[in-house]
Amino acid sequence: MDGLLAYKRVKAAVEATVAAVLAAKPDVVVLIDSWGFTLRVARGVRAAAPHIKLVKYVGPQVWASRPGRAKTLAAAVDHLICIHDFETPFYEPFGLPCTVCGHPALGRYKPGDGAALRARQGWSADEKVILVLPGSRGSEIRRVGPTLWQAAHLLDRDRDVRLLVVVAQPVREAVLAQAPEGAAIVDEREKDDAFAAATVALAASGTVTTEVALQGTPVVVGYKLGWITWVAARLFLFKSKYATLMNVAADAEVAPEFIQTRFTPENVARAAAPLLDDARARAAQVDLQNEALSRMGRGKTPAAEIAAGAVLSVLNG
Repeated sequence: MDGLLAYKRVKAAVEATVAAVLAAKPDVVVLIDSWGFTLRVARGVRAAAPHIKLVKYVGPQVWASRPGRAKTLAAAVDHLICIHDFETPFYEPFGLPCTVCGHPALGRYKPGDGAALRARQGWSADEKVILVLPGSRGSEIRRVGPTLWQAAHLLDRDRDVRLLVVVAQPVREAVLAQAPEGAAIVDEREKDDAFAAATVALAASGTVTTEVALQGTPVVVGYKLGWITWVAARLFLFKSKYATLMNVAADAEVAPEFIQTRFTPENVARAAAPLLDDARARAAQVDLQNEALSRMGRGKTPAAEIAAGAVLSVLNG
């Protein structure tokens, strides 16, 4: 439903992109993420210049919804670079060659200095820090942010905690409008340090949950869609048991997640409380998160290198 509102703008962008590709006369085109947009670009390029090789980097989440998209993609591109090994069986019946690269966030990982961030904020090593990550888009912040901040308030009410939020510049004003007085605000240049400094993170579902887990911090996840989109997703689209990629990889609720009707301040606070109060509970969840990250490809060749090799193989094939 949200996509219908942007249809004219997307259509114009697709036409401009196809024209730019044809003008550049490449041997191979790599289409990154954004299912609806890149599919239309692929079809436009293929119709006009069928000799150009097409590689899709990050496929649609066929394991979670619309498995029929595997057939659609196989007809549109020459090769798929996907994140998870459990994706490839969806494409095998349609003969689409796949390369599994692992999650790109794993290759971008840099160890954060949590102690340094705490020192910059004037916090001691034993103070409890709640990191709130309400999303990177305005719609996420409006739908997810208030619940995460209310959960943080419930936790702060019974404990002496510090509140911390990492702010992306494009949504800075929206985040600051929600953040309570006294919350520490840092920008994305300090995000790795912030992720490492937190005792527990309350986060909108997305790549950031993987980034936080890589820093050894337990995370509680929440998400909320618009109601029309949610009803359509639950009735017709979404098939996976989990939304958080770590949970999908582990096939278990490694990180507590609360979606839509279950996404309440009370539920989030209840899941986060033992992680704040009990070092053993934190360590147990971090161990499970680490196992899931290993299944996602941590410690292997970085995703960017694997993806580059796949593109070269298509180019030289």
